[in-house]
Order: sequence, then C-alpha cells, then structure tokens
Amino acid sequence: MVSFFKNFSLKGDKTIWIIIFFLSMISLLVVYSSTGTLAYKVKGGNTSYFFIKQLILLGMCYLIIYVVHKIHFKVYSSSANLVLLISIGLLILAKLVGTNLNDASRWITIPGIGFNFQPSELAKLALILHVSRTLSRYQAEDACKKEAFWHIVIPVGIVCLLIFLDDFSTSVLLGGVCYLLMFIGRIAKKYLFGSVGIVLGFVTILIVMAPLLPSIGRVQTVRSRIVNFFDEDHANANNSQNYQVEQAKIAVVSGGIFGKFPGNSTQRNFLPHPYSDFIYAIILEEMGWIGGFVILAFYLILIYRAGLIVRKCNRTFPAFLVIGLALSIVFQALTNMAVSVNLIPVTGQPLPLVSMGGTSLIFTSAAFGMILSVSNWVNEEEKLNEEAKLNEAEN
Repeated sequence: MVSFFKNFSLKGDKTIWIIIFFLSMISLLVVYSSTGTLAYKVKGGNTSYFFIKQLILLGMCYLIIYVVHKIHFKVYSSSANLVLLISIGLLILAKLVGTNLNDASRWITIPGIGFNFQPSELAKLALILHVSRTLSRYQAEDACKKEAFWHIVIPVGIVCLLIFLDDFSTSVLLGGVCYLLMFIGRIAKKYLFGSVGIVLGFVTILIVMAPLLPSIGRVQTVRSRIVNFFDEDHANANNSQNYQVEQAKIAVVSGGIFGKFPGNSTQRNFLPHPYSDFIYAIILEEMGWIGGFVILAFYLILIYRAGLIVRKCNRTFPAFLVIGLALSIVFQALTNMAVSVNLIPVTGQPLPLVSMGGTSLIFTSAAFGMILSVSNWVNEEEKLNEEAKLNEAEN
C-alpha cells in the first residue's frame, strides 16, 4: 500500500487537472441542488440519493482519467480501428434491440445491473481516434493524400447516420469536429466543401419535408424545435414544447450578476431536466452571470491548454487526437450553454463533467485521460531532450 502511494502521481498538464477538479466540485454542488424535486418524485424525498450517486460516479471518473492518462498514446492509435468497429456494432445493436428513452432507441441496457449504456458516446471517441490516426498516416509534405478523405468520410458517414435519426445534435457536433480535423489535417478543400454541401442539402431537405414523410426517428421533433426557435407565434401556440425554454429564461434573468447562491434556485422545481440538459440555467440562477462566466472560462482554458500541448507534439497522431477531443468537449459545453440562454434551438447535450449522468461522464473522463496521456508523454520527451542537450554541452 505504501509503495502504491509513492508511485501515485498525476502526470500531464496541471492546469487541466485543476479544471477537472473544479468542474467536478461544481457538478456535485449543482446536482445536489437541482435534484430535490426529482428525489421527492422517485426516491421518497431522499435528497442525498442523487448526490451520493454523482459522488460515486465522479470517483469512478477520476479512476478512469488516472488509468487512461497512464497509457501511452500509441496504444490508442493501434486500437483505433477495433474500437470503431465495436462502436458501429453497438450502434446497430441499439437500433435493433435498444431501450427506448425519450422516443429514441439509443440505449443498451446491460443485463444484471440495469445500467443504460449510450453507444453514441463510445462512437464519438472511436471516430476521433480513427480520424486522427488516418490523417497522421496520410500526411505528406505539402498536404494530406487524397486517399485519406475516403478512409475518413465513409466511417464518419456511417456513424453519423446511425446516430442522426435518434440524436441529431450529437451527429452534427461529431460531424463538425471531424470536419474541422480534416481541415486542420489539410484535406483538399474541394473535397471538404463538396461533402459539407451534400450533407447540408440532405439535412435541409429532410427537415423541410418532414411533415410529408412518415415518422422517422426524431426528425419531426428536430423540425418542431427549429420552427419554435425562429417562429415566436408558432412557439406560443405549442406551449408544451416551449415551456422548458421559458423556464430557462426565468432562471437566467432571476439569477442576475451574483446569483441567488447555491441551494436557492426556484426554477429547479419547474424546469425539466435541470440536472442535465438545462444545468447551466441553474448555475446562472444560483451563481449568477459571474459563476456562468467562470464555467465558460474553464472550457475556454481547456482548448487553450490543448493548443499548447499540440505545439509541443512532434508527431501528428497525438496532435490531432488532443485537438479533436478538446474540440468535442468544448463544442458540447458551448452547445449546452447556448441552449440554456436561448441562443440556439433546444438539444439534449449535457454539460461535460458537470451534468448528472453515467455514460457521458465516463467517456468524457476517458477523453480527458487521453489528452493528459499525450501531455504526459510530450513532457517526458521534452525532459529527455533537455537532458540530452545538457549532456552534449557538458561533453
């Protein structure tokens, strides 16, 4: 036991570790505050139940981050294709025999423990791993070889299409991150512009024609949310669909600059899913605009620190991996925040490492662990190079 603690150390970027710690502490605070009504509905008033559950999950998250960040990034590169195949298989399985939650069959219930697993979370990691590995393999001096585009766009198309009908926002965010990675990886612009034009055209036609088509996944729901966002009269005519937006607005406005302080939220009693999809609205109500800005700053600092890690990388795979994972986390966070303040139509994106949940927390932790893994080994290589230079100078 003593030797274990002697060998125990947190490697990698210290600032990212600090961000992880503060986000998890805020998660405990806000989840405890926002689950009071839920506790009375499903747990007989046991308000500590969801706090303890979140505490255990976050403890698992720290363990995942620690284990993952100790593994060399070469392992992730070599296993990328296998993980992608597994994730595609699980997405298909969820379509065939998945548990239906919120009118979408996107969950697999693990027998025996009753844990609901969301394959799309694994697919996000798998696809970013695959795209990073493919871009690194096909890099040339002036650009990326054209073969890389087809090796990337086909798996991206398959995964995003499998996710699209049940989880529109996740497929858009994942496709966007992969598109940016291809842009950073110097894929020919004619391929990028052509592919994004085809995708936008397909999605636009599908949403516009949704009323004339048979019920397909959640396309009707997506269309309704978009129409509600842009058409106030239509939104007012559909009060049930617009209810959560109005309650979020009340939470944001009533919080003011300094907030009502933790535990004093009133909108947690009216806002649907205040502990997940709309947790940022509760943060703004209880911690004010200042607290909301601090949360935003954590995610922006994360993307900045990821950029610093990328600058130190002397290999392409870890550089693509770090920026891809960081963009995925930050884009998801910005989407959750934008929904809470009514900047974009309602989606179902949780706030990474803050919202209550299981699968999202687990795979967000794995993503943080991979970023720290790259940071760890980059720092080790930097130290070895410095020692080599000192030895040369002494000799």
